[in-house]
Amino acid sequence: MHISVIIPVLNEENYIATCLDSILESDFSMEEMEILLVDGGSQDKTVDIVKEYMTEYSNIQLLKNPKKIVPVAMNIGIREAKGDYIIRLDAHASYPKDYFSKLIAWHQKLDADNIGGIVRTEVMRPTLKANAIKKVLSHPLGVGNSDFRVGVTEVKEVDTVPFGCYPKKVFETYGLYDERLVRNQDIELNKRILNRGGKIYLVPDVSCTYYARETLKALAKNNFANGKWNILTAYYTGTLRSLSLRHFIPLLFVLSLIIPVIGAIFIPKLWWISLLSLASYLTLVIIISLKLRTSIMQIKDLVVAFLTLHLSYGLGSLWGILTVIIKVIKGNNE
Repeated sequence: MHISVIIPVLNEENYIATCLDSILESDFSMEEMEILLVDGGSQDKTVDIVKEYMTEYSNIQLLKNPKKIVPVAMNIGIREAKGDYIIRLDAHASYPKDYFSKLIAWHQKLDADNIGGIVRTEVMRPTLKANAIKKVLSHPLGVGNSDFRVGVTEVKEVDTVPFGCYPKKVFETYGLYDERLVRNQDIELNKRILNRGGKIYLVPDVSCTYYARETLKALAKNNFANGKWNILTAYYTGTLRSLSLRHFIPLLFVLSLIIPVIGAIFIPKLWWISLLSLASYLTLVIIISLKLRTSIMQIKDLVVAFLTLHLSYGLGSLWGILTVIIKVIKGNNE
């Protein structure tokens, strides 16, 4: 049984060695595994690090991705892949020795279209602020009802999984990744599979460690893009079916702050709605932060991390709406 591991990379010098080391320590035979790293034009030491590994491991290949974005990288890797199974990994993560062998074993049991495991969030440098971000990205208030982040105790049919393992024939049946989508490409592919009767499973005994952003700036930048691409995903695919309600809750929160303030220009008392929304939110966040904190000093970091996550995500979605409106107007005028 041969597998093709595909890893899109772009400026991952701080993470790629940890990722590759974990893969190369796998209990899965290296003779039956090819590792395809698809680089989007890294400007740091990523390529040099990968080339060092290639001198020792003949099953590692480095491919070029001129368009830089993940779905293009995945499609380049899939077309090049020789394995019976395609496993999509992330350079920001490390994987246990039995990661691949368990995924393949579950495929043989379940005959699924995609199988994935639990993601445990960690940070490379565990400062108080970085640990606060890690906790926020592992809590239901931060990530919603995302089963692969909060965990499951038994095999479960789900709408998406991270770092999935697909039989290669899946891409012949359902198509490749949608190259219009800078984000949400995995979610869209998985929803496409489900909508055509396919099966996706989350299994509790498979897990990996994902290394989160460690600064508020990086957290905000990443989640602003996530929020924006929720809207653009719906626009490009022409449906909301590729996303879930949890993807739009930050947008509703942001709108609950902005719309009453604008309305207060005409009806002054409306600004109280914004104040009530913010006060309710902060009360909930402070209560949860008190439960999550490891020290009194960390409470502030937790509250700020929650705020940064939700506001940046919601504002990203709002920007996505404005982007779509502009696209529609331009389209109508052409």
